[in-house]
Amino acid sequence: MNTNALMDLVAAYVRNLYATAPAETQLPYHNLGHVEGVVQAAVQISDHYQLEEEDYTAVYVAAWFHDVGYLTGAAEQHEMRGAALAEKWLREQNAAESLIMKVKGCIMATRLPQSPNTLIEQIICDADLFHMGTERFKETNKQVRKEVEARLGCALPDDKWYAGNIEMLQRQQYHTDYARTLLQQGKEENIKKLREKLDKKEHKAMETNSEIKGKEKDKEHKKKDKGMKPERGVETMFRTTSTNHLRLSEMADNKAHIMITVNSIIVSVLVSLLFRKLEDNTNLIIPAILTMATSLISIVFAILVTRPNVTQGTFTKEDITSKRANLLFFGNFYRMSLDDYEWGINEMMKDSEFLYGSMTRDIYNLGVVLGRKYKLLRIAYNVFMFGFVISSLSFVLAIIIR
Repeated sequence: MNTNALMDLVAAYVRNLYATAPAETQLPYHNLGHVEGVVQAAVQISDHYQLEEEDYTAVYVAAWFHDVGYLTGAAEQHEMRGAALAEKWLREQNAAESLIMKVKGCIMATRLPQSPNTLIEQIICDADLFHMGTERFKETNKQVRKEVEARLGCALPDDKWYAGNIEMLQRQQYHTDYARTLLQQGKEENIKKLREKLDKKEHKAMETNSEIKGKEKDKEHKKKDKGMKPERGVETMFRTTSTNHLRLSEMADNKAHIMITVNSIIVSVLVSLLFRKLEDNTNLIIPAILTMATSLISIVFAILVTRPNVTQGTFTKEDITSKRANLLFFGNFYRMSLDDYEWGINEMMKDSEFLYGSMTRDIYNLGVVLGRKYKLLRIAYNVFMFGFVISSLSFVLAIIIR
């Protein structure tokens, strides 16, 4: 059976499975719509990598079968049931043994936590979680929540759901360079939106608790004390500022990673393809050198953004008594013994001035690091922007005056 016929048959077969499945197996998220979305994403990524015919077919078939296990049982081990169904169907179609093994490997690789070993397994894993880096995440996340709550038999609090989503998105990593370049920024935006929702919920809960504590002890409980203690306000300020600094640092690192990935691909293409032809096309030497220099300089500055600084990791009792040590930053104590560190922390907690001073210095140092990161990141993006334009124009001129 040729490849096109097999691909048409698998689509019709799986669609019929979902159409004839009992109503109780029709889930809010793991349904035919999800499967078709994964198939579309798998085709998009596979087209980018120009897979060989058997690999392309394996990814396509695996995308259709990867979640059919939900139709025959619980969520646990659904990948194994889906792989078994795919193997049975492929054998009925007299498919090659090598294709069957690849399809089963792709389906099993989608099991969380994902563990792909080959390029086609990486492609199906990225296709399965493709929505996490797109604007569709908001809608699909609502469907996932309905499915999880139905499985648990109870509603989940918003704050726990948002926190769990943030942890999941941070833990999830795309495996192919294509998916990372296309989806990483979108995934970070989705994490940011979830954090904003979580902060809003926590702030609302904090206000509610403050109002309850500030109510008068009369039976009506109608008067609410909306005032906030100065200490509480200071703590909120420090927490919010530190959180904002950390988010900005994560954004800088992600932008640097994107810059490194894009320019690494450009350098690889230049080395593997263009430089081989320079002997026959000497007019392209200068444009090639300009492009290579632009990419290398951009990579260097992007690496400087993410390169960690190592500090001495110790403090003295004199530093504590003079209130100079910042015990909130690991770089100032990671070489100290636990006893010395506990002593320093206890001394700091006894003195609110020392404690707030340490928090202030910690925020200041974070700001200094951020300033350096964004300065280097700006240089990297400027070099890439202007260098890429100049290199492109030089290629055009070299071809015209050839």
